[in-house]
Amino acid sequence: SAIFDAEPGRIDHLDEELATYLTALRDAAFVIRSAIDTTPSDPQAAAARTEAVTAVTEVGDIAARMLDSFGPAIPDRHDVVWLDQIENNRGGPKRAILRVAPLSVAGLLRTRLFQHCTTVLTSATLTIGGNFEAMAGAWGLNGGDPPPKWHGLDVGSPFDHAKSGILYVAKHLPPPGRDGTGSPAQLDEIEALITAAGGRTLGLFSSMRAARATAEVMSERLSTPVLCQGEDTTAALVQRFADDDQTSLFGTLSLWQGVDVPGPTLSLVLIDRIPFPRPDDPLLTARQRAIAARGGNGFMAVAANHAALLLSQGAGRLLRRVDDRGVVAVLDSRMATARY
Repeated sequence: SAIFDAEPGRIDHLDEELATYLTALRDAAFVIRSAIDTTPSDPQAAAARTEAVTAVTEVGDIAARMLDSFGPAIPDRHDVVWLDQIENNRGGPKRAILRVAPLSVAGLLRTRLFQHCTTVLTSATLTIGGNFEAMAGAWGLNGGDPPPKWHGLDVGSPFDHAKSGILYVAKHLPPPGRDGTGSPAQLDEIEALITAAGGRTLGLFSSMRAARATAEVMSERLSTPVLCQGEDTTAALVQRFADDDQTSLFGTLSLWQGVDVPGPTLSLVLIDRIPFPRPDDPLLTARQRAIAARGGNGFMAVAANHAALLLSQGAGRLLRRVDDRGVVAVLDSRMATARY
């Protein structure tokens, strides 16, 4: 009841009502845990009770962690607490969920992982600006006493990007608005680009609202098919897209990172805007604020790095084989005009 009607978002100050309920929840969980007998003679019952103890312990520990997170001053906190609301799959009211997450995982990775074993971290998108420093800092490799020893190796790419692809930035378009939907000029640009490509387009959007709105307009304007994430399972939509070289597929985050469609079926990757995190993202905004409180540039260290990695992953949907060709079109004029 206490969280159901509350506004979703980051919680910086714990009010008395929520503190009372979290304390009661913590204490009740610990009482239940101690009351469960995990040594009955029946092995099946013992396993079930052990599982129950684990679950109840987790509830109690999380409630305690939330209460403890409000002790230090805001810049010194280690955890972020926020209220989330998610859709009910059965059509009922939204569910309110209280969440907690570490402000930074750097210390945890350093003490729990890197100080104990040799680790190999590998991905196609770990460098920002040609080096590993941003990710190394986020993972705790640049801190500690002594800091872990690490070595970064960029093995390059099998693709000749300059000959295989074109990067097109629509710098004549107005900057994107806050509502996430495309301007009339952007919609005209998308229509012209997809028409020139003859379909064959993967549209990567910053929100499902933008993807659906654009798909609806393009379905009316274009003579080639347009699919949108949510109309079927993502796997089924990607398969339909791969099977028909005139089809376009629009969607959001999971398509930025998980689509592998080699060949001419995917010849144009459309990116509607620089994928900065949402300004109301509780975890990333808290990380930005903590860096700014220590004198750093929170926007560049968090939001810009986040966007750079996602742009790299999105652009990586285009060239999947050495003989692939195509265009990455970014419809955000800030790519050409903004200092960052």
